[in-house]
Amino acid sequence: MSLDQPNAFVKHHSVTRDAFLGNRLTLSQPRNGFRAGLDSVLLGAAVRFGSTSLLDLGSGVGTASFVAMAHHADLQALLVERDPEIAALARDNALENGFAARAQIIMADVAGPAAARQEAGMAVNAYASIIANPPFFNRGEGTLATNAGRAGARHMEEAALDHWIRTAAGAAQAGGEVIFVYPAAGLAALLAGFEKRFGAIAILPLLPRPGAAAGRVLIRGIKGSRAPLTLLAGRALHGEEGRAFQPEFDAIFRGESRLIW
Repeated sequence: MSLDQPNAFVKHHSVTRDAFLGNRLTLSQPRNGFRAGLDSVLLGAAVRFGSTSLLDLGSGVGTASFVAMAHHADLQALLVERDPEIAALARDNALENGFAARAQIIMADVAGPAAARQEAGMAVNAYASIIANPPFFNRGEGTLATNAGRAGARHMEEAALDHWIRTAAGAAQAGGEVIFVYPAAGLAALLAGFEKRFGAIAILPLLPRPGAAAGRVLIRGIKGSRAPLTLLAGRALHGEEGRAFQPEFDAIFRGESRLIW
């Protein structure tokens, strides 16, 4: 739901005000840049029950973190974003949605030097839950977005994905969970990075409709675990026909339920 209100808080982006979780959250995000959607909501809803500390890598305007915080009253979150204007929107969103006391937004590059992230305030071996929605495609694949912010959010070198996973592994506490959402076509590279660093890996394929190929996957690994990998049954977002969501996902997008997996 878009409320389409201009926001002078950001110099170079025209922004919209968009409702999530059945109007429980109202977030500002760029009109023409990378825009949070279903992936961000599912990522935030996938955080395990009882988690008390969250790290959001490449947080954007904070959608996934704020979804998680809406479900977990005790959750404290650190959001890491490299774009100063998007980070400013995330701070504004935290304030306007009542999360300012529980959310800290810092500027740092997930794929940059670890020392720079630590200097900005990101700890090591510290977070119970880490979430990320990394850029989707290798450069040279797909169609590069004309908007610079959207292109930066959707394209990166393949080696950078492994850097994101390594960054997450270094920040997770012992027994902490690391959750990424990613296109199913990139599962091989994603799994290669997770298997080097985590156990108890669970993969949840997300299908657009029953019987269709998965378009997205959620993957979760546990730091320090030696439990085997589990490939979960795929779940369809929609029914055979129409645009309505399946009841499970409709409840998630309305903010009535978390993702249980």
